[in-house]
Amino acid sequence: MVRSLDDLRSDFDPAPGYLNAATAGVPPRRTVRALRADLDRWGSGGLDVPRYEEAVGAARARFAALTAVDVDRVAIGSQVSAMAAVVAASLPDGARVVCVDGDFTSTVYPFLAQAPRLRVCHAPADRLAEAVVPGVDLVAYSLVQSATGQVLDDDAVVAAARAAGAWTLCDLTQAAGWLPVDAGRYDVAVTAAYKWLCAPRGVGFLTVRPEVQDRLRPVQAGWYAGDDPWTSCYGPEMHLAADARRFDVSPAWQAWLGAAESLDAFAATDPAAVRAHAVGLADAFRAGLGLPPGGSAIVSLPDADGARRAALESAGCRVAGRAGRVRVAFHVWNDEEDVARALAALGARVAG
Repeated sequence: MVRSLDDLRSDFDPAPGYLNAATAGVPPRRTVRALRADLDRWGSGGLDVPRYEEAVGAARARFAALTAVDVDRVAIGSQVSAMAAVVAASLPDGARVVCVDGDFTSTVYPFLAQAPRLRVCHAPADRLAEAVVPGVDLVAYSLVQSATGQVLDDDAVVAAARAAGAWTLCDLTQAAGWLPVDAGRYDVAVTAAYKWLCAPRGVGFLTVRPEVQDRLRPVQAGWYAGDDPWTSCYGPEMHLAADARRFDVSPAWQAWLGAAESLDAFAATDPAAVRAHAVGLADAFRAGLGLPPGGSAIVSLPDADGARRAALESAGCRVAGRAGRVRVAFHVWNDEEDVARALAALGARVAG
């Protein structure tokens, strides 16, 4: 059963002025309750490992549903950089990698760190597809850019990669949760869930296409990557899972308990409705500043001296400063009053 946007919004306590989902999401009440109850159990010696295992399975399944892939295509992780490093380690010597100029470094550093073994170049976000030509082995990029909120022309990039015979690695961290996504269109997708999916930090996902899986090295393999993790605790033999779980890392238990609750809230809600709400507020904010619609839940404004950020924060708005800009992000808990508050702080008004 698909829940309405109003049902999803009712899961959250009011967070007036919190315009910072692009940095970290606000947890639903159910997530906070689950974590508090777990602290009480832990503190009284009632650590419940089966409950954690159930939460990991539930979170994996809900992320699969949210990103339109089969659950056996989903591995669990922690940070984007660690998951991207699996791909970097799997590329042959001399491989050519194209990244976005100015992309978040978790999608870039894993490849730069292997220079000169790998050859890495950068292209502007709006010209990324043009840079993916025959001879390129991998294009690695964030679907939504962290610093600017720009949504890339994903169809063009994927088409160029397929024409060139290159792999695609897409970071969905700034997209999943407000933008409908299909992780199955990429060879590998990586997502940190603590932003728009409102999970605790330390929860991440890697999805991998079946035809690519065997070409990746499970360089972080541990007991949780085993076909049956609880019989994989001791060596010397290794029996990795046959599906994407071979790339699993051992879960930080409490974080996954909260993640199962947050992801349940989003996976059961029509993502198009979330997008319409978030982008509608962002575009109303842009209109009040005399800017055209942006089609993104993130609005990024020049702010070299930090004056705009200071004005917004003085008015009770939680925002972020990134790359000489102020970044404002709208999500499900935000409403028209947040738009008006932010515009008033900048001395603007709602258009019309």
